[in-house]
Amino acid sequence: MLAAVTSLTALGAILGCGLGVAARKFAVEGDPLADEIEAMMPGSNCGQCGMAGCSAVAKAIAEGSATVTICPPGGKALATALAAKLGISVDLGDVVDSGPQIAQVKEEICIGCCRCMKACPTDAVVGAAKQIHNVIREACTGCGSCVERCPTEAITLRPVPVTLQHWVWPKPEIEAEA
Repeated sequence: MLAAVTSLTALGAILGCGLGVAARKFAVEGDPLADEIEAMMPGSNCGQCGMAGCSAVAKAIAEGSATVTICPPGGKALATALAAKLGISVDLGDVVDSGPQIAQVKEEICIGCCRCMKACPTDAVVGAAKQIHNVIREACTGCGSCVERCPTEAITLRPVPVTLQHWVWPKPEIEAEA
């Protein structure tokens, strides 16, 4: 019994050291610009841009294959920040900035089909088959995937209501010194 424990411990230590050496030798360095852009993104991975998550969008923006206005949840503020980061000018005329939104279920017309639950990337919609569904406010990113899948149009996006628990003091604007 002692020999088995000793041999497995030695084998684990040797293989662990081998994996550590391999991880350092074969490490792939990422694009630091893409990492910085990804840190600026909302991080909801909602797919409204048509790409598979915020990391894919950040990589595309860093490579120049996507515009800085590609992220609908980020709105004008994100597009402006990305343009400043990249040192480019951006036309914000076609960017719709509706502010943060969350989904809301109209209980009187919800039929409990569960299509919205399957479409939600953050599992914010809860309910059961043939029962009224509801949306967990803290988990909803406002991506609108559930709105598109609802056959009865029972789900709508509405602005996030301002309450004492969620109110944030706006940051003061910095005046340019003359």
